[in-house]
Amino acid sequence: MAERSTAAVDVADNSGDEPLTAKADQSTADGVAKNRERDTEDVEAQGSGGTEGSGKASPPELHSGHKLARRYRLEECVTRLDGFSSWRAVDEKLRRAVGVHLLPADHSRARTVLAAARSSALLGDPRFVQVLDAVEENDLVYVVHEWLPDATELTTLLAPAPLEVYDAYQMVSQIASAMAAAHREGLAHLRLNPNAVLRTSSGQWRIRGLAVNAALRGITSDTPQRTDTEALGALLYAALTQRWPYESDAYGLAGLPKDVGLIAPDQVRAGVHRGLSELAMRALANDGATASRHESPCTTPEELVKAIGEMPRIRPPEPAFTAPPDYQRTTYQQGTYGRPPAHPGATQPVPTPPPPLQTRTGKALKWAVSALLIAALGLGSWQLADALMEQGNKSDDTGTTQTTDGNDKSSKAPKPVKPISIQGAQEYIAKGDAQHPADVGKTYDGDSSTYWRTASYTDGPDMKPSYKPGVGIVYDLGSEQEVSAASIGLLFGGDHTTVTLYATDSMSSSVPLTSMTKMGSVTTTGTTAKVTVTKPVKSRYVLVWFTALPYAPGDGFSNAGYKQAVTDLKFTG
Repeated sequence: MAERSTAAVDVADNSGDEPLTAKADQSTADGVAKNRERDTEDVEAQGSGGTEGSGKASPPELHSGHKLARRYRLEECVTRLDGFSSWRAVDEKLRRAVGVHLLPADHSRARTVLAAARSSALLGDPRFVQVLDAVEENDLVYVVHEWLPDATELTTLLAPAPLEVYDAYQMVSQIASAMAAAHREGLAHLRLNPNAVLRTSSGQWRIRGLAVNAALRGITSDTPQRTDTEALGALLYAALTQRWPYESDAYGLAGLPKDVGLIAPDQVRAGVHRGLSELAMRALANDGATASRHESPCTTPEELVKAIGEMPRIRPPEPAFTAPPDYQRTTYQQGTYGRPPAHPGATQPVPTPPPPLQTRTGKALKWAVSALLIAALGLGSWQLADALMEQGNKSDDTGTTQTTDGNDKSSKAPKPVKPISIQGAQEYIAKGDAQHPADVGKTYDGDSSTYWRTASYTDGPDMKPSYKPGVGIVYDLGSEQEVSAASIGLLFGGDHTTVTLYATDSMSSSVPLTSMTKMGSVTTTGTTAKVTVTKPVKSRYVLVWFTALPYAPGDGFSNAGYKQAVTDLKFTG
């Protein structure tokens, strides 16, 4: 798809050759700018050249407690600059916190902001902070968006140290995938910086200010895809090194040393993952001067997503094992229960155990217990002898003996079932767009709360071969394995899901289905699909291919339609 920006925001970069992400931001927010959910309160540094004039419109004179549309009560101003202000507010109708951008209706960018907000709201992608309302009322234009109290800005996360390798990998995977989806709909961000990237308490990454933040500041670009891709590279660079990849300091991060140019992250800090280091440079060096030396630069989010998918999967760190404390005897076992502890250094006498039962009552109790034990042994012996005699009588009545034929198939022990570990995975794209390639690893991460999902389709349950013959994932088993079955956990039940296993020669989508070997298929209406292989086939690569998807209602991640998601997948041999 050729680069284009949303019609709502005329995105053309007037800042010359200097990357937009290179410009240091200067905060002019009110005193609550430290709030984790503040809107991007930074403005471009002097000389950025990427903003229009404010139209000399003064910001609306508003205060805490003011209500918009008799519904949104302003609580705290987090930004006030360039003719507009941003607030934390309360939606009294739904009793939830929201964010609000406000500017005068006669502001030179008011129409552009409204159009950008409405276009962003139509995207409906849960990976972006959602626009909830965009209104012109009483000489005011305001945009209402989600407020995430449990989310933390990337700026805050990077303050103490760089991200761990797995966290940086997850961040760039999720953010790049989200931006690729936005650009497919003609939407650009143009202010994708550490203030605009949030991580929720569940570990998901979210982006705020899609199209709107740029419209508020009049930022435009002739090459929006390249601008956002370079910003993605800068985010990954900062996550790996805790440094901003330009000479100027920005977002609380120190810039690179003067006059050394752009150097790879693994040259800035020891122990940086080599693959992620090269990925950051491929996104940043878009004029062919890539530091990876062997790979071409990435100039669009889609190319970056493809490059991430081609990398070896980075696994999450193993949970730290804490050794249990050494076993210690209790004070009761030590014979001091109920007594005060001895003074340090004092030697406690060992208590003398009580004498055995020597009283008249004790002797009687011992004889009673002995009698009961003798009676129990006698009764048990009698029942055992009776059972043996009855079994012997039955054997005499039948007069037959059973022999086992050495060639009898029933005598063979069943072949033990062994799990087959998965070494990697990649989406198989027979036609059209990818689904969610950055999430394929969630199908075998051992966590049933994470999943890879398909898009939501209007036709179904059987997919139309002329439009989309199917969707699926190719799994790498590490070496040739004889697969006997696959157990697939599904998120949605209903009429109906059809899944087929194919043995293939590689993970590439260029291998046609007609050249693969069909291993087995199943159709289910439940949330588990068990595919049994009808004919044993040895293969290193196995395609799990969906050709029918059930209807499911809309949720926080997709609209209602025919769709499916894989939570857990296991192969057995």
